[in-house]
Amino acid sequence: MPSDSSLLLLDKTQVEALLEPAGVLEAVRQAFILHSKKAGRLFPVVREALPSGAVFGIKSGDAENLSLLGLKAAGFWPDNRDRGGEPHQATILLFDPETGRPNCVIDGNAVTTLRTGAAGALGLLHLARADSSDVCVFGTGVQARVQLAYALQVLPALRTTRYVTGDGRPDTGFESDFSHRCRLMHVFDRNTAVAASDVIITATPGNGSLFDLEAVRPGTHLNCIGTDTEGKRELPHGLLAKARLYVDDSSQARRIGETQWAPGTPCTELGDIVAAATTAPRQASDVTVFDMTGIALQDLTVTRMLLDRACAAGIGTRISWPW
Repeated sequence: MPSDSSLLLLDKTQVEALLEPAGVLEAVRQAFILHSKKAGRLFPVVREALPSGAVFGIKSGDAENLSLLGLKAAGFWPDNRDRGGEPHQATILLFDPETGRPNCVIDGNAVTTLRTGAAGALGLLHLARADSSDVCVFGTGVQARVQLAYALQVLPALRTTRYVTGDGRPDTGFESDFSHRCRLMHVFDRNTAVAASDVIITATPGNGSLFDLEAVRPGTHLNCIGTDTEGKRELPHGLLAKARLYVDDSSQARRIGETQWAPGTPCTELGDIVAAATTAPRQASDVTVFDMTGIALQDLTVTRMLLDRACAAGIGTRISWPW
């Protein structure tokens, strides 16, 4: 009855306890398939700068057959670093599509991190050469780490990781996390690192081109994560024109992704590859790019998985939420 309604709250610690990479990968795979089969919708993205210097956004959507309706309110608050907190902030809500009543409110930071890593993993599985042995990672933050962790999992031939830092100094925390999993090299010459690598992962704030066009050799695959807002950029001019371009959502990529810089570039949505609606032909010399902007359906499918697990395990705080 409406008077008995309750709302489930999951905080950061509870979310992190319930998440695991394999389950997130399957939930994100489901999201790509829903998108490809037009069984899930993406509503217009909100992405706005605030007077404080922060950026606030909303991604939302639904999947009628799964009774999924929800949103993620997220953004970047750089001053949080001075407060001793995380600059990226995200909160996810799921609603009952029949009544509009909220089912759960959860901390979305870990969801965003892992679902983006899982999307990158699917890009590597379907687009990168299976014999890729060298990866170059731009950035050493949370997203760079999850992208590399998934890459080492889904591309078992990877042996060497070159990494580039924004300040040019080695990152001891990054090296501690990965030195036992691969041969790790901190590099200063970005173009040389790119030219020596089969896979490039860009996970930076997107302040400008990270390397020169000529550094990208035939056969390279690039997962591009950092460009998620109008005006951001990680890739050099001209790269998309010489590559096979893949995106998570074509209209979103043209608005806020790398594709904004070459909106007329033909592209394929990765969901069509994941759902086997089309194939991703690759010649050994092809350069492929996965322009990742993150879609709401990924947040919703992962959150549904979390909600199911939390209910089964009795995890979370329920508060009365009467009509």
